[in-house]
Amino acid sequence: MLPYRRRSSPARPCLPISLRSSLLIVSLSLLGMVSGFVSAQEPSITEQPPAKPPFKLQEVMIPVRDGVHLQTAILTPVDQQGPLPILFRRTPYGVPEKPYEKMPTNVKELMHDGYIFVVQNLRGRFKSEGEFKLSSWVDLNDPKATNETTDAYDSIEWLVKNVPNNNGKVGMYGVSYDGLTTALALLHPHPALKAMSEQASPVDQWMNDDSHRYGALRESYSFEYAVMEQADKNKNTHFEFETYDTYQWYLDLGPVANSNSKYLHGSIPFWNSTIDHPDYDEFWKKEAWVSQLHSSTVPNLNVAGFWDQEDPWGPWQIFRHAAQSDPEHTNFMVAGPWFHGEWQAAKGDSIGLIPFGGHETSREFRENIQAPFFRYYLHGKGEKPTWQATTFQSGANTWRTYAVWPPKEAKPTKLYLHADGTLSFKAPQASTAQPYREYVSDPANPVPYRQRPISPTYPGGDWRTWEIADQRFVDHRPDVLSFVSAPLDHDLTVTGPLAANLFASTSGTDSDFVLKLIDVYPENTQKNAWGDGDEGPKPGQYAQSLNGYELPIAMEVRRGRYLTSYEKPHALVANKPTEWKIPLRDHDHVFLKGHRIMVQIQSTWFPVIDRNPQKFVPSIYKATEADFVRATQRVYCSPAMASYVELPVVE
Repeated sequence: MLPYRRRSSPARPCLPISLRSSLLIVSLSLLGMVSGFVSAQEPSITEQPPAKPPFKLQEVMIPVRDGVHLQTAILTPVDQQGPLPILFRRTPYGVPEKPYEKMPTNVKELMHDGYIFVVQNLRGRFKSEGEFKLSSWVDLNDPKATNETTDAYDSIEWLVKNVPNNNGKVGMYGVSYDGLTTALALLHPHPALKAMSEQASPVDQWMNDDSHRYGALRESYSFEYAVMEQADKNKNTHFEFETYDTYQWYLDLGPVANSNSKYLHGSIPFWNSTIDHPDYDEFWKKEAWVSQLHSSTVPNLNVAGFWDQEDPWGPWQIFRHAAQSDPEHTNFMVAGPWFHGEWQAAKGDSIGLIPFGGHETSREFRENIQAPFFRYYLHGKGEKPTWQATTFQSGANTWRTYAVWPPKEAKPTKLYLHADGTLSFKAPQASTAQPYREYVSDPANPVPYRQRPISPTYPGGDWRTWEIADQRFVDHRPDVLSFVSAPLDHDLTVTGPLAANLFASTSGTDSDFVLKLIDVYPENTQKNAWGDGDEGPKPGQYAQSLNGYELPIAMEVRRGRYLTSYEKPHALVANKPTEWKIPLRDHDHVFLKGHRIMVQIQSTWFPVIDRNPQKFVPSIYKATEADFVRATQRVYCSPAMASYVELPVVE
């Protein structure tokens, strides 16, 4: 018996470890077709008859090639006049049990054109037969293999032959895990699959996205999601923490190995696999399905969020892999200022305290990009997109289109870290001063990744917006280095992939370095909401301000043991300066005039990243309490060892 209580949240999207669908916002967003979504119609005061439901629902069990049957809900418009295309979504989170009684606001852009909506539970989830493996492994060389790619193919084959009054064209789309099952259809698409939009799909669980960041384990997220999806096939299970602040719970847990010895006792298969495979071995390489994608096989609208706390990397990788062969120009990229799945929210006019200049970015995306995309490829109306990439450029708060991504006019520009704590586009000069800055990293007192107390990842809490949280909460910790520029005398536009190049050393034999690129707002960004009178702010109101706000633009971690090889970890040489290359993903942001640029560097980021013992051991997941040691970390800022962030600057 596991020492946590299993709680059911019927068909409610939870965020993924190996592939996640976001919280309620994403589940409702994905056509609102999740059981439990439908609310009873409120009685009319004038006793008017209830409005006729817009859809009728049929539940079927679709057979696939190995004899397994998959639970599938088919929602057909009640007033359908002629043949319509099918929009198909495959999910581990549950299908609707009855047609919803009124139209979700986030689907009306699609409903204007008309679709037959189909939602299917993955094999092994809820009523679908078979085993749910929480895996994205697809073996294209095995004709007898069954996986998400073959299940999608077989299901589309059945749908076009058996759903009345369809026009023979199928589209797929979905966010997170539902985005993954959409994207996997690219590997062997059915001929009737004419368009898709993978949104926030993971592609390589060890390299980036949900489970890891270049081999550094996303401990709290991976642990909680694995429990959620594999504790009970008929439920989304939330781990029951006995400690209110989960930062403290994970710290008290100790080494990662204690999660099984104290709590799970080997009951969660994917978590067991994670612990058993710390390095980039064949297990993880098989999960990296994108390595088999080398062309644009179906018109695909890739969608990513610049502040996606789960899958910010995968859509860009799918976009780049498909671009290897795209003669018909059917591979598109859209990115906006969103957390995981926020583009399916009603408005998307802000993220946390950060406003978007009056733009309702989510509605605008669905109305001006997503709906026209499916309209063109599934209804044959409208025009094909003329751009390769469209972004909502933060800072400037405006939509941009690009003929190619990254834009050719973006010039790699080095922003240097200096030993006096400043940032400058001028390289360090020879000096008699100390050529480095240092701090002591203590695994017993790790830097929290967001402000404490830290709520469980699911359900609810502050998980969705932590990547835009004001970083002043750690700015003056002795184990966090901050480098700050002078106020900018002009707008600085960075468009394309960012990266950092550090020269750093540790007194230990293993270490992590976390780097954050931050936009620091002026102290007078906005007027006080409470005016100039004697009343002053209401309780809690003073902190709800952008004055002096430290907004993260890009954040990433690299683990020292994997600097030379992901497959075979190596110990670092104590106190030897080493070059650390840290990719910071793609972005489109304007640092406005008067703002400053900040870089923060630290060696713990807990518990979203597991603690590095800072002493080399064969597997961090098998480390003991005695292996965790304090270490002195140095970041070098000299002419011979210049540390910098490389920005793609557009003049």
